[in-house]
Amino acid sequence: MIVARTPEQLEPAERAIAIGTFDGVHRGHRAVIQAAVDTGLRSTVVTFNPHPRTVLGYEVEILSSVERRIELVSDVGPDELLLVEFTLGLSRLSPEEFVQKVLAPLGARVVLAGENFRFGRGREGDVEMLRRLGFEVHAVPLVDGVSSSQIRSLISAGDVRQAAALLGRPFELEGTVVAGDRRGGTLGFPTANLTVDLRAVVPAYGIYAGWTLRHPVAMSIGVNPHYGGIERRIEAHVLDFDGDLYGRQLRIGVWERLRAERAFETEAALVAQITADVEAARRATRPA
Repeated sequence: MIVARTPEQLEPAERAIAIGTFDGVHRGHRAVIQAAVDTGLRSTVVTFNPHPRTVLGYEVEILSSVERRIELVSDVGPDELLLVEFTLGLSRLSPEEFVQKVLAPLGARVVLAGENFRFGRGREGDVEMLRRLGFEVHAVPLVDGVSSSQIRSLISAGDVRQAAALLGRPFELEGTVVAGDRRGGTLGFPTANLTVDLRAVVPAYGIYAGWTLRHPVAMSIGVNPHYGGIERRIEAHVLDFDGDLYGRQLRIGVWERLRAERAFETEAALVAQITADVEAARRATRPA
């Protein structure tokens, strides 16, 4: 898949354009992209970075990094992706100006979008306006119950298995491994301390099973109440892994919430519970 950042970087062609923010590339998003691929024309995905709502001053927890979004779009099989920088200036364009700046230079013949797609200043544009502007438009029906906002709500509540059902894949946490307090190593369970984008959605506090680097993961998300912590930490114990992860980018598939976090009466009780958590993580199955 060719990735471009301006229409001029793509060769002239008649195109089927799938357009949307596509945060998370969930089942509904993939239906739109697949519909563009199925036209038989050169299929081009037009998406935006940063998330338009953040540029407009709203708080939005992001489901996937832009790099991961590009990978997930590529998996569907379009020919090209145009990553448009979303700015306040772009948000102030009328729908007609937006079309002239973004869609017309691409040679768009067919435009595909979700039924609820909106564009242009004040979200004035919709699929009907695209038809009036001369495009062949396919409004792809929404997948029942699937939306980025619903997926965010499920993840925030810790229901990562149901979120995976809507995504069509496990939810993933992405971040960089940084130095922690190394307490897990002294207990016999060394952990990778993950720092994530402040805009990223993070599951509710608790203990989770997951997968990374072809290994099961037992992961704690929370403040570590047994030791009186107050700052959120994401600490992943990668089972059966022997190596240095410091400084590495890590992507953890979050499979299942095992339990809530809590304090223990003794350190021995804590170690016994961690041992049980690790065995539960080993038995966990991949959702979706």
